[in-house]
Amino acid sequence: MNITYRKAGITDSELLVRLRQTFLQESIEGISESTMAAITTQLIEYFPKHIGHGFVAYIAEIDGETIATAFLAIIERPANHSLITGKSGRISNVYVFPEHRKQGIATQLMNLLAEEARAAGLSYIELSATESGKLVYEKLGYKLRHTEMKLNLK
Repeated sequence: MNITYRKAGITDSELLVRLRQTFLQESIEGISESTMAAITTQLIEYFPKHIGHGFVAYIAEIDGETIATAFLAIIERPANHSLITGKSGRISNVYVFPEHRKQGIATQLMNLLAEEARAAGLSYIELSATESGKLVYEKLGYKLRHTEMKLNLK
């Protein structure tokens, strides 16, 4: 079994939409059709606009069949003491199809995104971990933070 890893291009936009849908349906119990429709509409516009411009995705394949993916969105804002470069990254959609899990694929995808983040001069990368992914991220050096807060606007 030869796994290949490649950076997604604009021509992969439809594939990335499907992979995001699959990830969300598996990780969010009871997500409504109307919510998925709204998300899909946004994704169809998002990927062609942002791939290569503040967004990177990697795809893992076996014989041309997609088996996994992971996303990195680059965020730029005013620098501070913990954000010296003014740039950070948000990893999302780390997804390996069930039959290919526990083979180090997510780890390899995370390492590729970390290389991209370093090359782009990011101060740090962050993510929200699912229970199944938490151990993978901890092994890669990610630390749990408890100070984040959010205000939902929609």
